[in-house]
Amino acid sequence: MYVVSLSYKVAEDIVDFHLEAHVEWLKDAFDQGIFIAAGRKIPRTGGMLLSNSDRTSLDASLAKDPFYVNGVAEFEVTEFHANRVAPGYENLLD
Repeated sequence: MYVVSLSYKVAEDIVDFHLEAHVEWLKDAFDQGIFIAAGRKIPRTGGMLLSNSDRTSLDASLAKDPFYVNGVAEFEVTEFHANRVAPGYENLLD
């Protein structure tokens, strides 16, 4: 499983300019099964994505994100293995 941390590199108005395209990319990535959760950081300095995809598919998808393509955000990908989860989240176990 992977946690992807997006950190904005530009002013908020530039983020907002590219947001609609980013949201469309996210929708497609969810439809393809790349991500299982996504959301904004608080304060709004970027976002977090959770993926249970393989690394090759994840990297290929991230490379198409308009935030990446247009230099809006940089990504940090961290792999981890879930060995304990709360009841109801057993599908996250490795």
